[in-house]
Amino acid sequence: MLNRNSVNQRNLKFRRGLVLVLSSPSGAGKSTISKGLIQRNSDVSLSVSVTTRPRRPNEIDGVDYIFKTITEFQLMVDREEFLEHATVFGHHYGTPKHPTGMLLDDGKDVIFDVDWQGSQQLRQNLSEDLVSVFILPPSIGELEKRLSSRAQDSEEVVKKRMGKASSEMSHWPEYDYIIINENVSESIDQAESILIAERLHRKRQTGLHEFVKGLV
Repeated sequence: MLNRNSVNQRNLKFRRGLVLVLSSPSGAGKSTISKGLIQRNSDVSLSVSVTTRPRRPNEIDGVDYIFKTITEFQLMVDREEFLEHATVFGHHYGTPKHPTGMLLDDGKDVIFDVDWQGSQQLRQNLSEDLVSVFILPPSIGELEKRLSSRAQDSEEVVKKRMGKASSEMSHWPEYDYIIINENVSESIDQAESILIAERLHRKRQTGLHEFVKGLV
């Protein structure tokens, strides 16, 4: 059996971190898969977005999101403090630049749970570091079932999310990898396989030249 920890530690000596972007329509599973990857990999961080939407009862400021007023958010935009930012269902979301840059320089990986708009902006700003994955539901019926069963949104909001799903899914060709999320555990396995393979990409192992030079 592969010892992931030993492989990860060995490679961290030679490589720059990567940005793993997970996108999907609401309810298809990107947040669940992101959290599953974090639980399995202690050396992977989940990017914490800034948002202007109200905090839900189970959310912690600074852990789930960084909650800001619209004025505070706009100041951050004006100062060019975001890697990406977008408006989704009337609320603003953005990813701060500084924390991500520090992690990548230190050889750590960062997972982004963002929509297709955020993914496009991240590709512009982090093209060499970015690996993108789009997550599709097994069917439209299953997507609606998942949205309704999680009981986070009103029936009206669920309808809006379903209405937007087709448009969101049309962006799947822009991504490097596609996962059809029929089974959450299997989907996490597939996402983890992508992460492990991309860590071994030659362009990311920045210390290989000196390492091989020492061997020969």
